Amino acid sequence: MTTDSPEIVDPARPSLGARIGRIAFLVVATIVVIAVAAAFFVTWTIQRSFPQTDGSLPLDGLEAEVTVQRDDRGIPTITADSTHDLFYAEGFVHAQDRFFEMDFRRHVTAGRVAEMFGESQAGTDAFLRTLGWRTVAEAEVEAMDDVTRGYYEAYADGVNAYLSSRSGAELSLEYAVLGIQNPEYAPEPWEPADSVAWLKAMAWDLRGNVEDETERALLAAELSSGSADATETQATLDTLYPAYPFDEHPVIVPEISTVPALGTDAEPAAFTTDENDDEMQQAATTIEWQEASGVIEAASILVGDVGEGIGSNSWVVSGDLTETGMPLLANDPHLGASLPSVWYQVQLKCSEVTDECPFDVGGFSFSGLPGIVIGHNQHVAWGFTNLTTDVTDLYIERIEGDQYWRDGALVPLEESTETIKVAGGDDIELTIRSTVHGPIISGLTDDFTAIAGDPEPGLAAGGATGTAPTGDGSEYAVSLRWTALDPGTAATAIFALSTAQDFEEFRYAASLFDVPAQNLIYADTEGNIGYQTPGRLPIRGAGDGWMPQPGWDSSYDWTGFIPFEDLPVSYNPAAGYIVTANNAIVTDDYPYFLSRDWDYGYRAARIAHLIERQAAAGPLTATDMRDIQMDSEMWIGKRLSSAMGDVDVKGAGAEDAVDLLRSWDAQNEASSAAAAYANVLWSNLVQNLFAERDQPLPIDGQGRLFTVVADLLDDPADPLWTNSALDVSSRDEMLALSAEEAYDELSALQGTTVSAWRWGDLHVITLTSDTLGSSGIAPIEMLFNRGPFAVSGGASVVNATGWELGTSYATTTVPSMRMVVDLSDFDASTWIHLTGASGHAFDEHYIDQTADWAAGVQKPWAFSEKAVDAAARHTLLLIPAG
Repeated sequence: MTTDSPEIVDPARPSLGARIGRIAFLVVATIVVIAVAAAFFVTWTIQRSFPQTDGSLPLDGLEAEVTVQRDDRGIPTITADSTHDLFYAEGFVHAQDRFFEMDFRRHVTAGRVAEMFGESQAGTDAFLRTLGWRTVAEAEVEAMDDVTRGYYEAYADGVNAYLSSRSGAELSLEYAVLGIQNPEYAPEPWEPADSVAWLKAMAWDLRGNVEDETERALLAAELSSGSADATETQATLDTLYPAYPFDEHPVIVPEISTVPALGTDAEPAAFTTDENDDEMQQAATTIEWQEASGVIEAASILVGDVGEGIGSNSWVVSGDLTETGMPLLANDPHLGASLPSVWYQVQLKCSEVTDECPFDVGGFSFSGLPGIVIGHNQHVAWGFTNLTTDVTDLYIERIEGDQYWRDGALVPLEESTETIKVAGGDDIELTIRSTVHGPIISGLTDDFTAIAGDPEPGLAAGGATGTAPTGDGSEYAVSLRWTALDPGTAATAIFALSTAQDFEEFRYAASLFDVPAQNLIYADTEGNIGYQTPGRLPIRGAGDGWMPQPGWDSSYDWTGFIPFEDLPVSYNPAAGYIVTANNAIVTDDYPYFLSRDWDYGYRAARIAHLIERQAAAGPLTATDMRDIQMDSEMWIGKRLSSAMGDVDVKGAGAEDAVDLLRSWDAQNEASSAAAAYANVLWSNLVQNLFAERDQPLPIDGQGRLFTVVADLLDDPADPLWTNSALDVSSRDEMLALSAEEAYDELSALQGTTVSAWRWGDLHVITLTSDTLGSSGIAPIEMLFNRGPFAVSGGASVVNATGWELGTSYATTTVPSMRMVVDLSDFDASTWIHLTGASGHAFDEHYIDQTADWAAGVQKPWAFSEKAVDAAARHTLLLIPAG
């Protein structure tokens, strides 16, 4: 017999629940301890790379004390007693804030990215090594005058002083992450050629029409393989690539000014013919990586893409039109979005400005490059936009073994061998072959290889006559002639610009600024404004570079370069202003051929209109300049709004969407529902007209397509309105279908309430690190990328936030910085750029300018000594060691 009795509970023993609670607490506590320890480790890893900005630092190699003052945005003003110390300190400060970016860039320009990131980058390295930027940069350093070379050497010494004090994650968080995949990697000492080579990368970013030339050649081959004969093919090309609308849009220099020839013995780079080896002679003074789909695309990711929106705006207004009676100069270069920004703001000041130490200059530099690229000194301000002249040509070469045909004879190819080192892999041997025109690039990219496979249609469309020589075992290849592949003097021009005191000295600096070719605008404290076309601009023989040309016929070669004194110049024009926006420089009666591939002038026309409208209402102010920079009027949107007026669409939702356009001001504001619909309508219309066809046509270049579609809207009978693949046979049917599809697309993305649509929610920008931010590993990408941010603007509008038709509405190219320089008061001049001064993720200045940039806000930047002292939040003294 048993009896139930109550359990005897030991009061000293915890209950099961209490024990579980204690275990849980211990587990949580352990997790918390680990998390806190990890947080401290991550924080320590991140923060130990942040720069010292206060106190003093002893450095070997300095001659005297240097002061580095940083304002509330972390922007440094560097003051030194000598040019050596000034550029030494600039190198040190650049390395403090941006060394990983600098290190990565020099690997790109040298074709050595696989050494950092492994085999996935070997194809891109092969292409960039074939172009030979690093070799050209070394030749430019060798040709420099002693003073300029001294600037680059002092800068390199400053970078290396920083490297000698830190290593690994102490330099940047990226090195901690890179060390997981490539633990053997360590940065090499900096060299002057590392700096100069970045100018080649910028030239690639702004390289002109090589993509258009390639696209036309491939399209000609496609059309000729179908039913089109040569006449039809040419007619299609002419329709899709119309001439610049000179009768509707402005040119930069409608009347060339007469100015004195340069009063200097120094000459710009001279050209010698092929008989002298076709060389440029210089003036004596002077983790698994995400793989891109092609080498050109990969190079563009690493360096910069001539994509939608690449270009720039700049303009200068005379004091006759301004409230202060002094000029105003505005500039906003349009480049690929990057994190950190391609620009680095800095001021360089000699403590006493003398002939030996002539610098008192502020503006935008490139990290890795000494000096200031765009900005102002105490007397002169200047800005850049891409010249858009044609400085690249593709040549079809006829190859037989190790020789190629040239004027009826076989001549030997030039060959060299390079070794591509691969992190975690075997070395790759690369053979580079070149003709008199330049390196052979077919075999490295799909597009150039395709041109070599079927070059005849492109040659015919380009006007080439005669046939290629033939022989047993012969084949076609494509070579590249490009001004940037010859040594030049742009690396010297930077310093000449920074010290120019008047228009003549500015023009001398422009004569040295050969590659990349840029429109240069000017203003000075005497009230003068001006413009100069610089650059090494080729004079062609039989061809014009619109299509690939026959390399076997020397009559198609470049025969020289346009003499500097014959290049367009404008000085104090009667209009009182000068506008450059990648539009045509001069009318077609200019005696030299410059290009057929200008931007089509929509931005330039709008800027000129706004300047004239504001000037008619009253004197122009700096605020007016900033407002113009943020103007987002979509020219083609106005045309579409008008065209949709008589078009019947099906469905109440689509009708409501079309109604948005009737009251729209055509401004692509981020908050605008009508702007969202107009851009989606535009995208669908373009794709339906050109891409969604049995034989697709190219849809890149929205400015070009503005002109093409506008002409189509004026011609309802044009056969392009018929698209059998879509069962569309008229203009109104095409517009209606596109409008209905646009409603369906946008309602799926943002709902069916059309008034709630927002352009900025489509047109976002995600700031992406060019390296680890594209690693494909989400936790790593989260460390370095930021956003998304809603932005206004659009493609081929003044506020040029470009996006890719048929791909995404996301912003890909941007006004990389904006500045308005007030020549009446440099301290009142205003500036902003895309991200911030720092390249260190989690630093307070990593993206502290982005919100203002997106909103169009610019802030003053102190320039005078008194204002710099007042604005300083941190002061670091660099002192000679010992």
